[in-house]
Amino acid sequence: MILEIEKLSKNYGDIEIIKDLNLYIKKGEFISIVGPSGCGKSTLFKVITGLLTEYTGKVWIEENIVKDKVISYLPQKDLLLPWKTLYENATIPLEIGGIKKEQWEDIITPLIKEFGLSGFEKRYPHELSGGMRQRGGLLRSFLIDSDLMLLDEPFGALDALTRSSMQEWLLKIWNKYNHSILFITHDIEEAIYLSDRIYIMSPRPGKFLDELDIKFPRPRKKDIILSQKFLKYKGKILEKLR
Repeated sequence: MILEIEKLSKNYGDIEIIKDLNLYIKKGEFISIVGPSGCGKSTLFKVITGLLTEYTGKVWIEENIVKDKVISYLPQKDLLLPWKTLYENATIPLEIGGIKKEQWEDIITPLIKEFGLSGFEKRYPHELSGGMRQRGGLLRSFLIDSDLMLLDEPFGALDALTRSSMQEWLLKIWNKYNHSILFITHDIEEAIYLSDRIYIMSPRPGKFLDELDIKFPRPRKKDIILSQKFLKYKGKILEKLR
């Protein structure tokens, strides 16, 4: 397993945020979590990354208890540094990881092209569209030395057309590089289209109400969203969230 969580609970004072969560991710899986706002999804991510250390239960990453483990994490905002160019933002994880500066260009240049950002290397974040900023944030997260990527509603602020194209692009990148992805979204259709499995989360205190296997073949085609099977998956999730 890349990630395994057992009976995870977290309180803030006397407020119970998440309760008895059990979750696992195999290598190369794309897993989504859907649930209402405030149910503890982002808290779960902070526990996995080690940003929160006081909780009950167990979290294993690659069969080791999570501790000082570097995880690729993209929060809801891209958090690109506004005083750095796109290229300079991309170098941050390489610098932190101790990669020699003379190697940076050879590592980053082909990925800039892969992520659809060629020609924008010297642009600052305010000069980029929303979709490009998210690609830049994902590129920086991708350059962190981790087989597990945590993506917290990365497309939530994008318009529908940009969001759809970003979904296609993310699946292409994921399929090529075989990272394991844990993905938070409020968009049920997005979760079904992208995922191998979906965990459905209750209102606070967040508990997993169900786990749903999505049995569409890969690579996915966009027209599956019009199928009766897709609508049945959507209906099951909506029923659980009522």
